[in-house]
Amino acid sequence: MSAPTPMQRPPAEVRYADELARLRERDTAARPPGWALSVQAARAFIVGDAKAKVSRKFVGDPSLIDRALISLATSRGLMLVGEPGTAKSLLSELLAAAVSGESTLTIQGGAATTEDQIRYSWNYALLVADGPSTRSLVPAPLLRGMAEGRTVRFEEITRCPLEVQDTLLSPLSDRVLAIPELTGRDAMVFARDGFNIIATANTRDRGVNDMSSALKRRFNFETVFPIADFDTELSLVEAEASALLRRSGVTAAPRRDVLEVLVTTFRELRTGETARGDSMDRLSAVMSTAEAVSVAHAVGLRGWFLRGEPGTAEDLVTCLAGTAAKDNQEDLAKLRRYLEQQVTWRSGRQWRALHAARHLLPG
Repeated sequence: MSAPTPMQRPPAEVRYADELARLRERDTAARPPGWALSVQAARAFIVGDAKAKVSRKFVGDPSLIDRALISLATSRGLMLVGEPGTAKSLLSELLAAAVSGESTLTIQGGAATTEDQIRYSWNYALLVADGPSTRSLVPAPLLRGMAEGRTVRFEEITRCPLEVQDTLLSPLSDRVLAIPELTGRDAMVFARDGFNIIATANTRDRGVNDMSSALKRRFNFETVFPIADFDTELSLVEAEASALLRRSGVTAAPRRDVLEVLVTTFRELRTGETARGDSMDRLSAVMSTAEAVSVAHAVGLRGWFLRGEPGTAEDLVTCLAGTAAKDNQEDLAKLRRYLEQQVTWRSGRQWRALHAARHLLPG
């Protein structure tokens, strides 16, 4: 038999299987019903525990993790909101892996998301042959999460139509899902201990399909903020970009001085203020930490596969163009002004190279 094909991005419970196993072995604290770990052990899995050799996986306020875990232990769902790229989906995945040992019961919200993709659908060949039965029923993440007592993740919930969002009302309030096509005991699925829902929504999508008041009342809301500290953000971008480059077959580590320029540029274009306090045009494009990691990955790939060396500031200009012009062509002009006006006074070889490469911007 051939070896299994490596996954591009294994789920958290696979990536950190050893850490989860160690935490389960050492976990003697009381656990909420249906949970794979105690609240203390789940917290350690996310924020890290040096004594247990558990790595830190989320950079943010530890008290946010405490509140999120307690919310999941209640009868209300957890809603993570914030700017795009603030690691809401990552946090959702880590919480689900810690609480349930599985993070793959996921619904990806969008304009085309239907109730069948959330609750259940039917095997139509069996449905025609045998009629409605548990054999012809095809469970979707919500039904599976309730029946198995696991955490269900609902990504970008506000991108779904309002009537689709409200599919969650009964499961969140009464902890029951009705299947009217079936009869008897099979017509109702009652949630087992451990079931809950983590939903995410980014603040730039507010008003697209705003949640009903009834659904909002069934969630506890937590805001995930961008990383405030420069050194913390730089270390995160370096660690994540290095991991992505290794998985992409790149053996050269990203240059620290190039990453410093990258993170500084992203922070200034995101906030509209330079390091010395000058006001400047903000970009409407998402200049998040997640985008910075993506650009750092692209810079490293470009340098390695085109020239056999780490990426440079020249590569950074080329990769920035695709990020800046994503939503609004005016952002490209703002980026050009930034490279012409806000880079000349900086010291350092990579800043000078960034300024010299401004002609690489398209247009």
